Amino acid sequence: MTITEKAVHQIRHMASQQKLVDYGLRVMVVGGGCSGFTYNLELDNTANPDDQLFEEKGLTIYVDPMSYQYLNGTTLDYIESFKYSGFHFDNPNATGTCGCGSSFAI
Repeated sequence: MTITEKAVHQIRHMASQQKLVDYGLRVMVVGGGCSGFTYNLELDNTANPDDQLFEEKGLTIYVDPMSYQYLNGTTLDYIESFKYSGFHFDNPNATGTCGCGSSFAI
């Protein structure tokens, strides 16, 4: 899993606003949405014993084993446009997405 510079900047900004020092990002895939799976992001500073840990641009990313199988090769970006502002996942494992783009299928 990789993360763009813009996404790292936004995550650090969000952590700073909440006064969370030395926090990383927990990325999870959970069941739900019209296509079957959704992404969940949380600020976190504690690794679980079975987490996969990634260091990207000075940011620690925590991924649990179940989620990792769906996120391998994924890039997380932050996009700002007139129509949409938010985190965007480019997941090569996804076989489809819903119309609104908030869930995906494998």
